[in-house]
Amino acid sequence: MRGGSYLQSDIALVDGAKSDVTFQRLNATKRSESLMLPKTKYARSDDVRIAYQISGDGPFDVVWAPGTMSHLDLDWEIPQRALFFERFSKFCRLIRFDKRGTGLSDRPVKMATLEERTDDIRAVMDDVGIECANIFGVSEGGSMACLFAATYPHRVNSLLIWGAQARWIASDDHPWGQTRKQHEQMIAMIQDDWPTVEYITGPGAGVGQDAAPAFIESISRYMRAAASPSAVHAYEQMNGQIDTRPILPSIQAPTLVMNRTGDPCANVAAARDMASRIPGAKFKEYPGNSHSMMLDDMETVLSDIQEFITGERPIDSSDRVLATVLFIDIASPTERAVTLGDTAWGNLLNSYYAIVRKELVRFRGKETNTTGDGFLATFDGPARAVRCAVAITRAVKQLGIEARAGVHTGECELMADNVGGIAVHTGARIMAKAEPGGVLVSGTVKGLASGAGIDFQDQGIHELKGIPGEWRLFAVRL
Repeated sequence: MRGGSYLQSDIALVDGAKSDVTFQRLNATKRSESLMLPKTKYARSDDVRIAYQISGDGPFDVVWAPGTMSHLDLDWEIPQRALFFERFSKFCRLIRFDKRGTGLSDRPVKMATLEERTDDIRAVMDDVGIECANIFGVSEGGSMACLFAATYPHRVNSLLIWGAQARWIASDDHPWGQTRKQHEQMIAMIQDDWPTVEYITGPGAGVGQDAAPAFIESISRYMRAAASPSAVHAYEQMNGQIDTRPILPSIQAPTLVMNRTGDPCANVAAARDMASRIPGAKFKEYPGNSHSMMLDDMETVLSDIQEFITGERPIDSSDRVLATVLFIDIASPTERAVTLGDTAWGNLLNSYYAIVRKELVRFRGKETNTTGDGFLATFDGPARAVRCAVAITRAVKQLGIEARAGVHTGECELMADNVGGIAVHTGARIMAKAEPGGVLVSGTVKGLASGAGIDFQDQGIHELKGIPGEWRLFAVRL
């Protein structure tokens, strides 16, 4: 659909003006670009089963060693994480796992040592049937990855580390990290109130002090599902005892260490020191006050990763962004036009356009396409999109008409002044299921707008014509 109008095709399809064959042809291109959710499999590591997922089918295998906690399924429900893993999987076969005690893996009563956690990498590789892979360690997973690379040099093609330190507690010869007292206070905080905002924004998840409340709440739900308070307490206690400095000089694999300048968890100087202890390691520093690599510059980060692993830098793909799309049109427009006649209908449309455009300006929406009575607009925040949809549906009632709206957040393709992609198709299909005068949103929007004071009512699971999977939709109480 490059160069075409997604709004025109989607609105026409909603109204039945195009055949199913046409839609299947249009959607086939987009479906090939989207990533279906991978199947969860289990590897046995001693007497524990380790959950893992494989996404992508590229020629390079990358094993992702997670931080303190992870959840394979919920990774796909947080838009930033889902987009990052989808993009990562474009050039390789990405193998992610939940280490024992967390996520979808077995949760034994006794927490695992660093050595046992590291063995989970070996177990997953054996179950997949690969002898060598590129090992990617994130945060505390960096310690696992380093130990694995030092222990099994013949099984590591390259080593990549993000946001990690050789040790997490400061000492006389390692001045970076928490003091012992700060670490004990964090441990007590986990025991008393899991997870706290301080843990999420600070030394735990490190999303940063500037993170939006709705995002903090989504991370809080993710953490509660990923690990129990007792598991996190035990892991953080053991993490406080880690010191990988003695093994770093024995790592033989080509190594890339990455860190953000203002990372609240991993001090950039500590990460640089760790890189200096690994023979031949490269160090890259990125701006930002977050522990996450999944920020607005994720394309740059992913390009650096791809170049290090494959030797080739990808073509710039900055024409895709995460955005919230709003579809809105007039319910039963044909019947209304026939009743009014051409002149009166034209006057009503002009008044309708004026109302919609006024509200788009008020809520900082960008009109990207218009056809007949249908509008497609994009927003940089889901709550504003929902409030704009509510304002429009209320305001147009003065004209004696009812509008319906659909809102969805997802990856969109920039096409001059227009946008496209599976997220746009999804938004159109959601609007088609809205009642006259109603606003219907996807579960993604509901999750991202949590804490914004919007009243969502669960409408159950739906199939969206031509869109893969099942979708839980929510109506906005007006």
